[in-house]
Amino acid sequence: MGLLVFKMQQLKTRQNLSVVTVFLSVMACFFISCKEEVKSTVDLHYDADKVPSLNTDSVTMLISDSGLIRYKVIAKTWEIFDRAKDPHWFFPHGFYFEQLDTVFNVVATVKSDSAWNYTSRKIWRWKGNVVIRNRLNETFKSEELFWDQRQQKVYSKKYVEVFRPDKMTLHGMG
Repeated sequence: MGLLVFKMQQLKTRQNLSVVTVFLSVMACFFISCKEEVKSTVDLHYDADKVPSLNTDSVTMLISDSGLIRYKVIAKTWEIFDRAKDPHWFFPHGFYFEQLDTVFNVVATVKSDSAWNYTSRKIWRWKGNVVIRNRLNETFKSEELFWDQRQQKVYSKKYVEVFRPDKMTLHGMG
């Protein structure tokens, strides 16, 4: 009987030792996995005037005003420089714009090789083969035109042709 008691104590000790070993292993895994996470970061400095914060390709954008779609923009590339000193949108590879009336008829268009929208100053700049057609069906052509949204004024410092239906065609600088 003494041998049986000794064997049972020995078996109990082995069970306790196994339980302690498993417990210590689990705790070791827990402490190892709970260490503070190391994050790798890159300190990035860039020139906000040269690197856009957003670059989008193949853009077709409909813009609403008071719940109605009023404008359509099509561009191959749209870059937004909203952190630049002079925040702007840039369309380097062609720009097409339509203004729509309430029944979606096109009332004005702008087409150019490139375009800038200076968002803070509310000035648009179109450059390269610029053609604008307005509500009166007048067509403006130039290598560069500007539109001041605040003053509702189109102007240029370059040669401009203005074709007016049933009236004379105007040619001149700026």
